[in-house]
Amino acid sequence: MKAYSILFLAGLFFNLCGFAAEPQPQNADIQPFVHWLLDDGERLEDVRFAAVAEAVSGRRVLPVDRSDAVDAAMLAQVEASLDAMLLELAKPENAIHAVGRVNEISRHVEDFLLQQLNALEGYECSIPPNASGKEQRSGYPDLRFVHSASGRVFYIDPKVYKQGSERSSFRTFYFEPKRATNKILDDASHLIVGVAHAGKVDGLWRLNAWKLVDLIDFRVRLKAEFQSSNRELYQAGAVLSEGGQ
Repeated sequence: MKAYSILFLAGLFFNLCGFAAEPQPQNADIQPFVHWLLDDGERLEDVRFAAVAEAVSGRRVLPVDRSDAVDAAMLAQVEASLDAMLLELAKPENAIHAVGRVNEISRHVEDFLLQQLNALEGYECSIPPNASGKEQRSGYPDLRFVHSASGRVFYIDPKVYKQGSERSSFRTFYFEPKRATNKILDDASHLIVGVAHAGKVDGLWRLNAWKLVDLIDFRVRLKAEFQSSNRELYQAGAVLSEGGQ
């Protein structure tokens, strides 16, 4: 997909969907946007995430370079921390085993990596602040790992998945472009930490393996969807009639 299309998409999102502090669009403004989605939506089925992130944030997405001494050292620290994470979270006394749902496991992985990586001499790890300066745990990415001397940044986003489901087509990655809550504030590499689980065995979660993925060539697709809430839907002025006991 051409770069101008990504920039066009980002501009439409910001200016038509309320991401920018500008007047709300009129019907004449929205019509070409909707027609563009309907006519050209197929072009957004195979888009480089790096291009989207750069268009939204204005920051470069950098490849991980194993031949670079700083990159290699940072990777080694992340990999060692992931090995330590599997050992620590396997202990029967670890709080992760009190969790009932698999989607709550990621927070334990995230918290362990945050503490482990931030304790390393010469490095810092934190929850990324958003563009408004507020530390924000929700949204992509989850962690900001920095080599203190050089300022090199890795953004890290842990995800837990069922072991053996690597080829599943179920959606597991989401990125919502918003200016005020944008957390991509650095030129950085973007890494997914995939942690494979085998469910609970004898009351203990089994986290068996990890994968570290560089998102430099990761592809995404756009799902165009207009949303609202009950508050907007059931406004007093719009309700024609009511019934019930």
